Amino acid sequence: MLAQKIRVAYPIFLVLAGLGIGFIPGMPVLKLDPELIFLIFLPPLLYEAAWYTSWREFKKWSGGIAMLAFGLVFFTSFVVAHAANFIIPGFTPALGFLLGGIVSPPDAVAATTVLKGLKVPRRTITILEGESLVNDASSLIVFRFALAAILTGAFSFQVATGQFFVVAGMGIVVGLAGAHIMYAIHRFMPTSPGIDAALTVMTPYILFLSAEHFHYSGVMAVVSGGLFMSFRSHEMFRTGSTRMNMTGVWHTLIFVMNALVFILIGLDLPAIVQGLGDVPLPTAIRYGVLISIIAILIRLLWVFATLYIPRLFSKKQSKLPSPGWKNPLIIGWAGMRGVVSLATALSIPLYMNDGKAFPHRDLIIFITFVVIFITLVFQGLTLPAAIRLTGIGELDPVLPEHEQHAGIKLRLDTLALQRLNARHTSASGNSLLKAYARKLEREIEGNRVYLDSVEVCINRNAERQEFQQVMADIHDQQRRELFKMKNEHTYTDEAIRKAEQLLDINDLRVSETKL
Repeated sequence: MLAQKIRVAYPIFLVLAGLGIGFIPGMPVLKLDPELIFLIFLPPLLYEAAWYTSWREFKKWSGGIAMLAFGLVFFTSFVVAHAANFIIPGFTPALGFLLGGIVSPPDAVAATTVLKGLKVPRRTITILEGESLVNDASSLIVFRFALAAILTGAFSFQVATGQFFVVAGMGIVVGLAGAHIMYAIHRFMPTSPGIDAALTVMTPYILFLSAEHFHYSGVMAVVSGGLFMSFRSHEMFRTGSTRMNMTGVWHTLIFVMNALVFILIGLDLPAIVQGLGDVPLPTAIRYGVLISIIAILIRLLWVFATLYIPRLFSKKQSKLPSPGWKNPLIIGWAGMRGVVSLATALSIPLYMNDGKAFPHRDLIIFITFVVIFITLVFQGLTLPAAIRLTGIGELDPVLPEHEQHAGIKLRLDTLALQRLNARHTSASGNSLLKAYARKLEREIEGNRVYLDSVEVCINRNAERQEFQQVMADIHDQQRRELFKMKNEHTYTDEAIRKAEQLLDINDLRVSETKL
């Protein structure tokens, strides 16, 4: 609530709260089960990110997304591994790759929350969201192989490369197979809005556990299954009540999970600090700061290099418009780490296969927290200023949100009226259908007038702002009138609740009008 009051992204305050909550006198010190943390938090977080990813936009900018999600993750892991091996005494290359896999992926929630409400090109947001979806999978595969190398003491690059494609590819197969089964249940079984919402919460866990049972990538299973289910959602969820219920459940679930992870790390932080052993706290902080600086610089260099170096060696690339410096700078500076890195670090086992304590586990978790703190707080607070200073504008032609709503509504209403006139003339005497047809005609005309007025409007922003203010006042009075109706006992509470839902939808449409 404080974050909303002063207009700062809430993940920043979650980090600050997590840092301070563990040092409150009398707070319990928790010992968390690493496997349980990984299982509980990662599947729904990845599934939610996949669900809200636009497949069309993802495919359009897949080249840039792949360079960040795979190339940058592997390069960051490689550099961090050797830097940690050089900086931290007793840190093996395998431990370095483990740390690199943990801190390499930026967080989707952090970036989109910080960018919300800011004038950022849609292309930039799509690339960041697509990257954060796929890079979780690639970084967790790096983490998985590094962890296996540490636990077994054996590692072969050729074997690991082959296993990478098998583990990732079969994870996708398992995810798509499981998604088809869940699709059939939603589509053909007699579900209710509550059952549909519960099944969507169960789905990422089913996909994850199914893939992990066969020793494939549960992460790739969740991501691929989430993309498939999202793409076919219009066939599974055909009622507004189902969609609204599911949206509310997932928004609440993801918000609580993000908050809970930082609270858990805060409660566990004193034990982690005590477990640093021979490493003094100032030294551990210095390690975290150095790794953070390395991660930030690598990302900036990689973004600019991958955009400009190909132009030097390819005639086709050199003929394309210059990418400039504003968009690459924003993409490079938006690499904030978050909840996935925390959950991954916490999933490191407490003991090796021989029963010995896992080497430097507490130090790795502490460094991860420092990296999240620096990238999220420092970059998160300065990113809005960087966007304003660069003056970056929309790179691709995009209609304002409310114009899109009006255009969509116009097409849907026109289709409905045509369908009535073409296929349902036998019901022309139905008074309800007559009233519906007149309503469609009025709405079609209203949307046409609105879209025409937008085209000729000179002072568009001022008119839209006035429109928002007037509609907010009207909706406020309508809510007061609904409250009066509750006390009149003329209408049932259920009827009034449905009217409130419709009013909420109208209010949401108006509030999302782009100024």
